[in-house]
Amino acid sequence: MVDVVCEQLNPHACKTYLIGMKGSGEVVLIDPVIEHINDYVRLLEERKLTLPMVIDTHTHADHISGGASLRDMVGCEYAMHDKAPAKCATIRLADGSVRQLFGKIPVRVLYSPGHTQDSLSLIFPDRIFTGDALFLDDGGAGRDDLPGGDPGVHWETLRKFQELPEYLIVFPAHDYRYREPSSLKQQKETNPHLIKSREGKDIFVQYLKDLKLGPADWMKDVLRANYACTLNPKAVLIPAEANACEVKGTPTDGINAVKVDSLSVLTLKQKINADPPPVLLDVREKKELRGPLGHLPGIVHIPIDKLGRRLAELEQYKDRNIVTICRSGRRAHTAAQILKTSGFPKVAVLEGGMLTWKGLPYK
Repeated sequence: MVDVVCEQLNPHACKTYLIGMKGSGEVVLIDPVIEHINDYVRLLEERKLTLPMVIDTHTHADHISGGASLRDMVGCEYAMHDKAPAKCATIRLADGSVRQLFGKIPVRVLYSPGHTQDSLSLIFPDRIFTGDALFLDDGGAGRDDLPGGDPGVHWETLRKFQELPEYLIVFPAHDYRYREPSSLKQQKETNPHLIKSREGKDIFVQYLKDLKLGPADWMKDVLRANYACTLNPKAVLIPAEANACEVKGTPTDGINAVKVDSLSVLTLKQKINADPPPVLLDVREKKELRGPLGHLPGIVHIPIDKLGRRLAELEQYKDRNIVTICRSGRRAHTAAQILKTSGFPKVAVLEGGMLTWKGLPYK
């Protein structure tokens, strides 16, 4: 059995997977995000790895892909489905085709439209990367009301998933609620998309219509930017950490509607000397704390992707003022929303994050 290495690289809802094989110096990235391309390249250099190929499971609508940028930066191939509109893809993947990654790992391409017309899934011997065609548990799947989406076609894709081996572990392109990858067998029991798909096409389509997805005009701009293979990470103004691709859409209730206060650097410097001082919750990755931005003294450190599972550690601070901190404020904003919806009443975000604390511009 080939020993597959699989790591998720991003600190937020958009998932980028690094796939390799023990003993090999090559890796592949699935669904890279443009805002992290320098992190990816740095990781490759630190580990002395080469990147022959990146793969996008579909044209993304909630973030700008890093595929075109990585192709230009490191000279790798950029793979997408045959139907992908982006002209910058150098490899076109056809339904049913099989590629041997690193010469030893067979990967079958499964055409998985519905969320988009160019969606594909990648079936490994023990796992499946489903893109937005299937999320985890109550997350359902990606929404079908954007250009190229079709609920009836998505139903057909889900029927394909029903026939796959149940031991395959599902790795989606997004997760907004700290769910863990699990088997297709479990997803058949917990995922409403798979459950509804067994009731027939008409019932499934009506189930999606009844969800009444929220507005997503900005997502159409993201699609257009990805069609054009933009290399500009700021080509579209993207709302912070919206669960926009999830089938529940961009709802007006729930975590993404929770309003949180922000705190300026000057105000925080004053409050740090109070008695008691605020609790400083830094939600960056551990390696970032050792980076050039450093960290504030006395922080409580819980990375954003672990916060939902570690809220019990913060119960002792429930009546204290809590200030959430990250690099620029984006992850901290999400952390503050999670805390507010979990019953923490006194939460604020450090405006501009550690960049502003250090007097640096956001970039």
